[in-house]
Amino acid sequence: MTKKGEYVDLYDSKKKLTGERIFREKGKPSEVPEDNYIIVVLAIIINSKGQYLFQKTSARKGGLWALSGGHVKAGQTSLEAIKEELNEELGIIVDNDEISLFKTYKYQNAFKDVYIIKKDYELSDFILEKDELDEVAYLSKELILSLIEEQKIRKTNLDVINDFL
Repeated sequence: MTKKGEYVDLYDSKKKLTGERIFREKGKPSEVPEDNYIIVVLAIIINSKGQYLFQKTSARKGGLWALSGGHVKAGQTSLEAIKEELNEELGIIVDNDEISLFKTYKYQNAFKDVYIIKKDYELSDFILEKDELDEVAYLSKELILSLIEEQKIRKTNLDVINDFL
């Protein structure tokens, strides 16, 4: 049986390509060799009312609220990756002039590039990837803080959420 997943590039501590890559099995944490890094991406989508777009993951993925995102595949830039993730998960196409890098976080074995999009999408604009998502909603700051208290937001999103709220 073939494992489902994709190859991801490895980077050094300065976020430079090493020329190496690893296979990341779908649904499992990446086994990143010591002193190497992978890149993950997230998108913060904010509408003109100051609300933030969150997606509720499917029960298979924990049923938590999260920002859109994923892993950067081998050969991709993080910008290409986040645009692909938004298209796959939400069915939207984002132009380069609609998106900008908000911040890069560095962890033990990964960089997280967080992009920001300020645009009014209607919830009906989204075509959800049913295996991954149950719903999307615009959430107010107060509701996000409440969901954090209730531990209903993906933990790996908390540092980003705290920075933009």
